[in-house]
Amino acid sequence: MTNTNLNSYSTFETLVNAHSAEIFAYLWRMVRDEADAQDCLQEAFLRAYRAYDRLDGRANQRAWLYRIATNVALTHLKRRGREAARRLPLVPDLLADDPSPGEAAIWRETIEAVFAAVERLPPQQRAALILRKYQALSYTEIAGTLGCSEEAARANVYQAIKKLRSELGEL
Repeated sequence: MTNTNLNSYSTFETLVNAHSAEIFAYLWRMVRDEADAQDCLQEAFLRAYRAYDRLDGRANQRAWLYRIATNVALTHLKRRGREAARRLPLVPDLLADDPSPGEAAIWRETIEAVFAAVERLPPQQRAALILRKYQALSYTEIAGTLGCSEEAARANVYQAIKKLRSELGEL
């Protein structure tokens, strides 16, 4: 490896270390399975590594990684089929203050309804919503990630929230 390649690798390794946990969390929310999210993370970083030398030094590297991860996740979801998406098993440990069995059951049903509703969103809206509400990306970063305008990013988040509110109603 030349000195330039070593520096590039070291810089890329720093980028991976800085963002791998949040990219994994995003992928997990997209694909809803830990093993699949790990596979997608590895694929995303492999693709990023292959393209890293072509990345403009002024580019938002975080948004660039999210864009690659989004493409990997969407490809994975298409392959797996949205209807076959696995559900996260909910555990009572997620509940606070030692709830009654009835409260725990209501909590599980509510969470499952929200997860199911998010999974039914169109892929672009689902990705935009997760990037905004769970990953706390700005609309500019979402636009860069999804390859759309900032206005389209805002519209995707808005439409996703509108659909969830409509579908979940009283929840």
